[in-house]
Amino acid sequence: MQSAADPDLHALQGAWEQISLEDNGVLDPVDAHTAPGAITTIAGNGFEVRTTEGNVLLAGRFFLDSRTEPKSITWIDSIGEDAGKALPASYRLEGDTFVFIAADEHMPRPTVFKTGPGQTMRTFVRRHS
Repeated sequence: MQSAADPDLHALQGAWEQISLEDNGVLDPVDAHTAPGAITTIAGNGFEVRTTEGNVLLAGRFFLDSRTEPKSITWIDSIGEDAGKALPASYRLEGDTFVFIAADEHMPRPTVFKTGPGQTMRTFVRRHS
């Protein structure tokens, strides 16, 4: 269960740019939730992905637990094809690099940072103003 005092929740706040995507074992496939230069902004336990033009590509909320091994996070999109689904994921947060691997709803939470069927891994770097 996520605590507002979780240091990782605090460390995730702000703007992130995706630098890598792996989906179902394929590196950098075409993806409806990203665009060149798109920025993911995390505020509280909410997130929003916007294009450089300001169009919203994806939004939702998440819950994390940095005490698990690997660290766990559950994404719940508010728009798009996965809206309302709880997507189990694991993450790494090291300084200005954030990586998560998520599975489709009802699949086991991934524990290895390499995708298989029904899994997506995204790598982000922090955007400084």
